[in-house]
Order: sequence, then C-alpha cells, then structure tokens
Amino acid sequence: MINKIIAAFRPKPTVLRERFLQRYAGRAIIVHTGVSIGWVSELIKEAGCGQLFRIDARNQPSRRPTPIEWVVHQHLLKHHLPTPFIVKVIDETLWIRHLVRNNMPVHPSEIHWMLSEFPDNYHLKLTVAGAGFTVERGMSINDNAINLNATWGGTETEFI
Repeated sequence: MINKIIAAFRPKPTVLRERFLQRYAGRAIIVHTGVSIGWVSELIKEAGCGQLFRIDARNQPSRRPTPIEWVVHQHLLKHHLPTPFIVKVIDETLWIRHLVRNNMPVHPSEIHWMLSEFPDNYHLKLTVAGAGFTVERGMSINDNAINLNATWGGTETEFI
C-alpha cells in the first residue's frame, strides 16, 4: 500500500524522459565519476567545451530525481561504459561514446572530433521507446580511436 502511495507522487518515467529531451535537445553532456581539475581546465580552454554540461554520476539521485539524474542512473550507468563518457542528444536519440583511451580520459581537444563522428561511431545508441529507451550497441568498448580523416575536407581551411 505504501509503495502505491509513494509511486503516486513520483514523476512518471515518460514525463522525466520528455523533460530531459526538451532540456538537452541538440546538446552534449559529459557524464563522469570524478575528473581532475587539470582535465576540466583543459576542457574549458577548448572552443565550445566550456558549454558542455557535466554531471558527476557519483552523486546519487534524490528521492524525486531530476530528468538528467533519471536518465544517467536508470539508463546510462547500467551499461558499464568507462567514464567519462559523452552523450549527444539529437531528436529522440542519445548517442554515447566513452572518453577513455589506455585507461585514461582522452585529452579534451579530442572531444570535438568524437562529436563529429556521430552517428557513424558510437558505443551506445538509446532511442525513445515505451517508458524508456531501446539500446543499440555500436563499436567495441575497447575501440575508441578517432578517424581524423573523416572530417578533413582537404585544405587548411576546409572541413566537412
């Protein structure tokens, strides 16, 4: 009985998901479990990377989770990707790629390259379905190489 009463006051999963998608549409989020101050300062130096949202997944969600807490703790962390990882929200799809190579976070300068490789290279793809998301696995967790030629247009000033 008490569980039904508690459930009546919790936000519905579809409401949390819709609020998340509205808030972060077209944006990218870095999910981490602690990064060094040096890494964050390098991230902020990169053009546009200071605008990336960052969430520390070590913080447990509140009793009434925010939409981002719900997505991170209910849908992303359970896939056990190395952290940090980046989530790009495009329409009703979450494109996820971890930011780790050789057991260390990649240099923040690589993040733009990784973002430019979506939707071709990703570790996970979550697409809206039912009350949550369907999951599609992409490249191997062990693979996180960047294809620098994928976005090069051929001249010093020309990028695709």
